[in-house]
Amino acid sequence: MNRRGFLHGTAVVGSIGVAGCLDRLGFDEQSAWSNPPLVENRPDAVYLPAGSEEMNTYGQAIDGEYAVELSYTFPHRFWLVAGDTEQVDVDVDDSMHLMITAWDVETDTVLPVNVGLELLHDGNSVGGRLSPWPMLSQRMGFHYGDNIQLPEEGEYTARIRIGPLETERSGTFEHRFESATTLEIDFEFERSDIHNLEYEEVNDDRRGSRDALSLMDHSEHGDHGTEHGDAHDHGGINSPDSFNGPGYPPTSSGQPVEELPGKLLGTEQSADAEISALVSEKDRVTDDGSYLVVCKRTPYNDVILPLARLSVTVERAGSVVLEPESLTETLDHEFGHHYGLEVDNLESGDEITVSVDAPPQVSRHDGYETAFFEFEDVTYIV
Repeated sequence: MNRRGFLHGTAVVGSIGVAGCLDRLGFDEQSAWSNPPLVENRPDAVYLPAGSEEMNTYGQAIDGEYAVELSYTFPHRFWLVAGDTEQVDVDVDDSMHLMITAWDVETDTVLPVNVGLELLHDGNSVGGRLSPWPMLSQRMGFHYGDNIQLPEEGEYTARIRIGPLETERSGTFEHRFESATTLEIDFEFERSDIHNLEYEEVNDDRRGSRDALSLMDHSEHGDHGTEHGDAHDHGGINSPDSFNGPGYPPTSSGQPVEELPGKLLGTEQSADAEISALVSEKDRVTDDGSYLVVCKRTPYNDVILPLARLSVTVERAGSVVLEPESLTETLDHEFGHHYGLEVDNLESGDEITVSVDAPPQVSRHDGYETAFFEFEDVTYIV
């Protein structure tokens, strides 16, 4: 379905059948948007939303350790998470929903890293310095984004400040991503690019069911990105002309827990998140004890759930041998994104209890906004 689901005056525009004819009808994008349908009777879990929005890319940039991609789609509703959730509705002045994916080319890993944004038009800042929200969506996975307002069509520069990485780093991530850098991507804003995106409805009988849309393959929108200055055309790349581009961003799915190095203790579900625990005795992660790895991910797509706080307790034969201790959010080239802790002298039969002390502090798109809040402790046996 073309973008009719987002238009005020749908019957008029739909009868003509040309989404890009708003100007001739006396409309512009400042009066064109509205929230998509919201599923009724949503479960306190991941669910299929009412529809799926097409997106496209403006380009990529790379600078040393960091690579970024700048993407866009319709302005749309999302939920902020800061204590209580706060719904952010589409504003009539919104031009688009702008998204940033940051990743490490060396390990093909999406980075939960500080991101700032400034948009320039004719050399002047538009809207000041922006702080895109860390976000979860079913198609994009983990990314940064916000609805933005642009004054007019034309050429813009996205000045993206990225870094440092505040999570613990181990393996090939150690001593990397310790400073910030600024990358620039040039793009041309045209109303028709937004108006002509597709919106695909989910069948009524499937909306709200316990499931999720599939993660997007970023290569799906590469051709359009090249037209606007994609990495493969050297447009908007903060690097020498000989650079061939960082490639497409990876998804934010974690590696299957069954393939991680160590003894898998199991996977439990809490607040509809999949929480897996394993124990590793690799020399590089522990001196003479064990390293506890806890992976916290979405169901269905295994998307990482960063920016949470977790702790662990260990009991042996009914006695507590490890009082509640915080797990450290960490990036590692073998374990990926996880929450970890070095633990001394684990024994067979020990009972490990993991508590989620604070839910993931990430904003949510439709389908995720009711999940990952009310966590119960989960327990594993060594």
